[in-house]
Amino acid sequence: MKTKDFALQVKGLSDDGSFEGYASTFGGSPDSYGDIVAPGAFAETLVEHHRSGTMPMMYFGHDSRSLPIGDWLEMAEDGKGLLAKGQIDIEDEFGFRIHNAMKKKRVRGLSIGYSIPAGGSEPDEKRPGVTILKKIKLVEVSVVNNPANKRSLIETVKSDRMEEFARRLRDGDPMPIKEFEGILREVGVPNSLATQIASVGYAKAVLGEPEGEKADPRADFMRAMMRA
Repeated sequence: MKTKDFALQVKGLSDDGSFEGYASTFGGSPDSYGDIVAPGAFAETLVEHHRSGTMPMMYFGHDSRSLPIGDWLEMAEDGKGLLAKGQIDIEDEFGFRIHNAMKKKRVRGLSIGYSIPAGGSEPDEKRPGVTILKKIKLVEVSVVNNPANKRSLIETVKSDRMEEFARRLRDGDPMPIKEFEGILREVGVPNSLATQIASVGYAKAVLGEPEGEKADPRADFMRAMMRA
């Protein structure tokens, strides 16, 4: 079994241990092994898991000798990569510790455990030393400490702070600028951009501060997420 690492950035984590993120991303620059994952590479293995009623295992550090730290609940390809939704078993002592480490950003990556079936890879004719992975048999997806690849992000399904932000907007009690700025930074928006969005767009549109063209903080937030 081969392994391949992807970086994660914990943007918040639900109290029940659920989260989502990209277990693998498509295209881009070759990783440290010279590999590039092609769109559709996981299609067959996902069908196989669906037919057998299974999901790849969730381990810590590919330690298959120990019990899984949780379960992967859903996996599907989209335009960016392999999006996975999972839940860490926080009732287990070790799972609770991993969950806590993710919240504190002490755990820094995901890593897929996989094999390449016959005909599942080919050399890139335009780039010597680069291999295109067209078919990947997915065995497990582990949480790991220090990944080599920096392209994949973990995003939370249920961020308590984001839920609070939305609730307070609905209730007409918007967060102070600094709190909103903190949320932007948590989801990976660069510090200078987070300050600009919070102090300009958010302040004018939500807190009613005058001057200039009316801004939409939700649009600002989405643009920042796309840049992050």
